[in-house]
Amino acid sequence: MASLHLVDPGTLDGVGVGDTVTLDGPEGRHAVSVARVRVGEALRIADGRGTVVAGTVASTGRDELTLTVDAVTVEPAPRPALVLVQALAKGGRDEMAVQAATEIGVDRIVPWAATRSVSRWDGAKVEKGRARWAAIAQEAAKQAVRSRVPEVDAPVTTAQLASSSGVGPSSGVGQEARRALVVLDPVGAVRLSAWEPPADVDEIVLVVGPEGGIDSAEFDRLERAGAVRARLGDTVLRTSTAGPAALAVLQTRLGRW
Repeated sequence: MASLHLVDPGTLDGVGVGDTVTLDGPEGRHAVSVARVRVGEALRIADGRGTVVAGTVASTGRDELTLTVDAVTVEPAPRPALVLVQALAKGGRDEMAVQAATEIGVDRIVPWAATRSVSRWDGAKVEKGRARWAAIAQEAAKQAVRSRVPEVDAPVTTAQLASSSGVGPSSGVGQEARRALVVLDPVGAVRLSAWEPPADVDEIVLVVGPEGGIDSAEFDRLERAGAVRARLGDTVLRTSTAGPAALAVLQTRLGRW
């Protein structure tokens, strides 16, 4: 498979077979100087929103290259989308979850300031933290050769998470997206592998707590919002691995794996 490079959204709008595309900036520099891409090699460029152009390198410069487009494909957004609500965690465990979840195929990531989260984003840390997660997601998407890069939202509170509009984007027709809310609970009555995803939802929102677990009041609030408390198995996974493991189960349940 030809290597994949990412460009800014909109860069590939209107591009067709026979056109040339320039890859410059950090991606172009990496392709030419680090990956040693040469004229005549096959390459793929994606815009992170599902559009991918494939072609042959026509020329290279110091920090850029041009690609002659042989094919253009557009990967539709999956439905239902898989959303990971990841509680902030210490020791970089939340970042590990973001990386693995992206490789597995998550569509959107939402940082969650849970009651028991030791790590906190306040003031300037909010945008810095979100940008850090977004950068990790982009690199992981490139490593996994994904044409779509997961969006990383601003952090939410438990109240926002429990709200019907707290983590759901617009469905595109002026209405909030329909969602199924699943909260991982080591003693949940339902096994995630046996849970039947609803057929009429726009997204499945998977909620993962911090190292200390989800507070009982948070469980109650999310259940009142319609959440299902589901367990993965008989062992308790860390916050860094629980989300990715659950996403793998959901990918299988949805028939995507």
